Amino acid sequence: MTDTSPPPPQAAGNLDYRVAHLAEHLASGDLGELGVRLEMRGDAVLLTGTVPSTQCRNEILRLAREELAGHPVHSDLLVAGTSSPDHGEDLT
Repeated sequence: MTDTSPPPPQAAGNLDYRVAHLAEHLASGDLGELGVRLEMRGDAVLLTGTVPSTQCRNEILRLAREELAGHPVHSDLLVAGTSSPDHGEDLT
């Protein structure tokens, strides 16, 4: 028989704590990422925002999956375009 009951209240609180801890770690760690937002969606967590590089995005996802092990992590992180323009902007 499959248990379909909701998780106990302390499990939700535990996820709240883990998400807050991850947000603090991202903001204060080597990455210094303040532009990443973490949103709880049921038992899953969605990361949104813009990061400066693919390496930064990969590191954030690695940290999120470690910190939030046992919960699905979804990413809508965008990598900022840092290449120079290939043509002039037409202002007329």
